Parts: sequence; structure tokens; C-alpha cells
Amino acid sequence: MHQTPTLRLMHQKLKLILADIHGRHMRNRLLPSSFDNNFDGHPASLWLFGLITTVTLGRSLTHIFLPDGGAQSIATVPLTQYSSGAESSVISVFALWGLSQLLIAIVMLIAALRYRSMIPLLYLFLIGEYAGRICIGIFKPLETLQTPPGATGSLVILGASLVGLLLSLRTSDVVKN
Repeated sequence: MHQTPTLRLMHQKLKLILADIHGRHMRNRLLPSSFDNNFDGHPASLWLFGLITTVTLGRSLTHIFLPDGGAQSIATVPLTQYSSGAESSVISVFALWGLSQLLIAIVMLIAALRYRSMIPLLYLFLIGEYAGRICIGIFKPLETLQTPPGATGSLVILGASLVGLLLSLRTSDVVKN
């Protein structure tokens, strides 16, 4: 079908308007004017968020409560090769890291239970955190005897967070069709 220049221009304007509405909708999903417990994303993103929250909580408690903070017992940092002061410093840094993870996990838990409209934004934060972890690991590597599980885990959680973000931004209408 042949379109006249006027019809073509109207079609282009309509596409721009729809793109703007979609852009504003996505912006409002990431940064709503207020947080509440309404969630219009795909239900699978909630389950995925719950799984990531549970893993984050578990990792945080491991770093806080294991005697070595998981540095040698899990991440294979060769603590026995360090002076006692250096060993204590590494263990302390791992415990502090665990505290940071615990605070993040608590915010995630609160969002999952009471403020589900925060979930897309928290997925975006998780993507930033895990992309940052990967970059820091490349440019400032930690001395370990083997590849620590966290290196692989960061890739997995980054991928899961990307999927979760995309699913959380899908509206219920898209899910139903």
C-alpha cells in the first residue's frame, strides 16, 4: 500500500508519541513517584528476585560469621602465607563486605515483602553492583589459589539480574497476551 507524505508523517509522529509514552512508562517503573506494593511485571521476576535476595543474605552471613570471613575457606585467599596483621585485615575486610551485603539484602527483603514497585530499580542496582564487581576483579584482582566461587557467581547473578529487570519491566498486558 502506497502512503502519501502526509500519512507517512502522521505515522512517524504516532511512533514517536508511542515511544515517548513507553519511555515515560519505563522511567516511571524504575523511578515511581512513590513506592508501594503494586507490581505489574512478570511473576517470574519476583521469584528470581527472591532467589537473588536469599543468595545475597546467605553470602552476607557467611562473610560475617565464618572465622576467616570465607576468605580462605571459600575464596581460597592464601591467608596462611600472610603476616598475622595482613591476615586479620583481609578477614576484617571480608566481614565488612558481608555487612554491606547484609544491608543490601535487608533492603531487597523489604522491597519483596512491602515495596514491590522498587524491584525494577533494585534490579538495576544489582546490575551495577555485579558489573562493578566483575570490572574491579579484572583491574584489581584478589590473590587466590583457585578461581573463587564468587567470580562465577557474579556472572550468574549479573545475567539473572538482567533477565529479572527485563521481566520486571514487562506489563501485565504483555504477559497475558
